[in-house]
Amino acid sequence: MGSGRSWLLWDEAVTGYDFGPGHPMDPVRLALTMRLVEAFGLERACEVLAMKPAGESTLKLVHRGDYVAAVKRASAMPASADVTYGLGTADTPAFRGMHEVSSLIAGQSIGGAEAIWDGITDHAVNFAGGLHHAMPGSAAGFCVYNDASLAIARLLELGAERVAYVDVDVHHGDGVQAAFWDDPRVLTISLHEHPRSLYPGTGRPEETGHGAGTGYAVNVPLPPGTGDAAWLRALDAVVPELLADFAPQVLVSQHGVDTHFEDPLAHLALSVDAQRTAMELCHSWAHDFAGGRWLALGGGGYAVVDVVPRSWTHLVAIAAHAPIEPETAVPDEWLAQVYALTRMRGPSRMTDGRRPSWRAWEDGYDPADPVDQAIRAARQAVYPAHGLLP
Repeated sequence: MGSGRSWLLWDEAVTGYDFGPGHPMDPVRLALTMRLVEAFGLERACEVLAMKPAGESTLKLVHRGDYVAAVKRASAMPASADVTYGLGTADTPAFRGMHEVSSLIAGQSIGGAEAIWDGITDHAVNFAGGLHHAMPGSAAGFCVYNDASLAIARLLELGAERVAYVDVDVHHGDGVQAAFWDDPRVLTISLHEHPRSLYPGTGRPEETGHGAGTGYAVNVPLPPGTGDAAWLRALDAVVPELLADFAPQVLVSQHGVDTHFEDPLAHLALSVDAQRTAMELCHSWAHDFAGGRWLALGGGGYAVVDVVPRSWTHLVAIAAHAPIEPETAVPDEWLAQVYALTRMRGPSRMTDGRRPSWRAWEDGYDPADPVDQAIRAARQAVYPAHGLLP
């Protein structure tokens, strides 16, 4: 076990991950999150550290050499970006310094994974990470280098035999699934809005892996409009049984907060309170099933003032074993910073006023309920491969 003192991986330079004016992934969301972390004094409850950028050989644990070379070319000359590599598109525009800042974000996740594996710390958070759409040979969905996949690949390189990845972003964690599609050492579980209604159009229950990896990709696609209770029911009905069976040595979780009812790019209806509950569940699962070893990443989230900073500050606080009560008022000093940076008024409390609860799967299911149908489909697709009853 590690020191017990959690790590927050942060370098102010990650705010240079900037696709330009008008792009939904506004780096102000990262700056505002860190300022809120500081306003609550959480930097005293954990160690704030900056890791070095991922080097080219490390990037190649997941990404093809020709793709890394294409990113470097586009980073030096954005106008030369090659769209065949997913660069210079509307979703993922090229910008000067793109390779350097993407490598820096990846380096934070990789460095956190190394420290957890080496027993230096138990928990590490990189809320600038979670860029789960990047593929081995292309950028996609605002993501250049897939820091989650790289952190997992580094754990495998260090000798890990079982790593679990739980993704609660509103979008399917397609890049991580693809990276470990045929690898039984990595269990990927993604809970997301149904691909019929949302990018990237993948993540159906029947996507379960390939070859030796069959049964190690798990997908729970949920209908638009799913709210707190149904979403938490789905998470609790699928994840803990699989983690208990798999017995991961490390839990990696991705906490995209674009599941929120205010998010402009998707159609789920979660509150910050349900997101916080999911973070607490992942924390407890890390202790219950992975010896306390937990790497927690950010991800999507485009309500950049009202949602992202509050939710990820809760994530940092939970990982630091210094949770913030939901009813807590947001510090005035942070609200002043919000106005100075965005000319917007920030939220007043760390809650949306919800008290999430859910009905346990063991209490029975409704065959006519679309969320219960999704849970059932996911369990039927993968549970038998693990000797579990669906």
